Amino acid sequence: MVGDTQHADVLIVGAGISGIGAAYHLQRDCPGKSYVILEGRTDLGGTWDLFRYPGIRSDSDMYTLGYAFKPWKQRKAIADGPAILKYLHETVEDNDIERHIRFGQRVRSASWDSATSRWSVVAEHGDGASPTVWTCNFLFLCGGYYRYDTGYTPDFPGIGDYRGQVVHPQHWPEDVDYDGKNVVVIGSGATAVTLVPELAKTAAHVTMLQRSPTYMLSRPAEDRWARRLQKLLPDKLAYDLIRWRNVLLTMFLFGFAKRYPGRMKRYLIKHVGKRLQPGFDVATHFTPGYGPWDQRLCLVPDDDLFEALNAGRAEIATDLVDTFYSDGIRLKSGRELGADLVVTATGLTLEVFNGIAIEVDGTPVNPAETFMYKGMMYNDVPNLATSFGYINASWTLRADLTCAYVCRLLNHMDNTDTQACVARLSDPDMPQTAWFNLSSGYVQRSADKLPKQGDRDPWRAPQNYLLDILYLKFKRVDDGTMEFSKTPKTRSERNQHAPPATENPLAG
Repeated sequence: MVGDTQHADVLIVGAGISGIGAAYHLQRDCPGKSYVILEGRTDLGGTWDLFRYPGIRSDSDMYTLGYAFKPWKQRKAIADGPAILKYLHETVEDNDIERHIRFGQRVRSASWDSATSRWSVVAEHGDGASPTVWTCNFLFLCGGYYRYDTGYTPDFPGIGDYRGQVVHPQHWPEDVDYDGKNVVVIGSGATAVTLVPELAKTAAHVTMLQRSPTYMLSRPAEDRWARRLQKLLPDKLAYDLIRWRNVLLTMFLFGFAKRYPGRMKRYLIKHVGKRLQPGFDVATHFTPGYGPWDQRLCLVPDDDLFEALNAGRAEIATDLVDTFYSDGIRLKSGRELGADLVVTATGLTLEVFNGIAIEVDGTPVNPAETFMYKGMMYNDVPNLATSFGYINASWTLRADLTCAYVCRLLNHMDNTDTQACVARLSDPDMPQTAWFNLSSGYVQRSADKLPKQGDRDPWRAPQNYLLDILYLKFKRVDDGTMEFSKTPKTRSERNQHAPPATENPLAG
């Protein structure tokens, strides 16, 4: 049974950092458009409300992870989760966005009807009430790229025999007690690098068990240069200068790593070695077998991981799991790690379309069979965009540009009296490249489910902020690839296809 049908010009899925940014841009650039945000959870914030594990923090500086329109004013550039969540709540409050959010509405399906140029979107309620059907002219998916309901945990042999507690960081219980306990954290990515020094503050001992090493880069959590500028200049001017400095520095480091991988590898390993006590086995534990930026670098603010290792409160074991046993983990080398608590920081489970079943005129859309247009839309899927960030820089940099482009697209359709836009692929034999150009396990596990990129514009995302500014803010919307069309004009034609819709008084 389906409940009431309601309508908004634009439906945003997700009230996290991307969805909030989308709402701001719509209010600023498309003030005549009504919009509603559908959020499956009971509060806003997305990742920053979901993840509650100890020490949760950003792995990008907040001068670039923050919005272009709202300066980050806190002391720490590498901020903790509660500070970021507070920043998002402030953004929502300052811009009167919360009245547009419908919490507890998890979108399950969306169907496009070309006869009416509308999406019909079915949202389920956590309270067991009948689903709501929303209609909209444009669907903007801002729910990120991983499943919120489950993380990834390998099927470890013998895990059923283990008598201790096993926790995945994505679902950290409030009652986890690790004080004075022996803890094993499985993983070597950003989550593990965050957890280990934090748990080591009160645990008896923490072991980071990694299958292979990760490149790490240490930097101060507080940006002293930024703090000086904030004292001397107005908030927005200081923020813009800091933001651009950090953008250009990140671009330089990424470009250098790709052009001179050997030199960058030697620099990163030497950088880590200087922060560890003499004799530490850097070759085994901090020398990856892949090139810099084939996977994301891990940030170590204020040397916290290295200090925990130097103090003996934590250690690294580079080995493979042979089996769990009643009191811990046995490794392939034969070593046994006793553990009261095992934390499986083993990654995310990726999903496309925010897990929504998408149909176009009754035909299901398989994302793995689509090409991405400008890194945000999909060939032959009308009036739908996805907010997706960078793999080599802060997420919000590209999310901001995506939102600005969507607003340009909507305004272009209004100005040309068109109701539908769809990217058409003129060369179906165009060479394919991966959507995520990373060798990380969480990417490779889902490679066969992800959309593709082409080898030319506008079917590839350059992962370059400066180029994206040019492509998304200044190039023509009507570029010869994006096709625009009108909906039938007569009332009889419209009424023949259009579902009944109740306008939401809070949507405007």
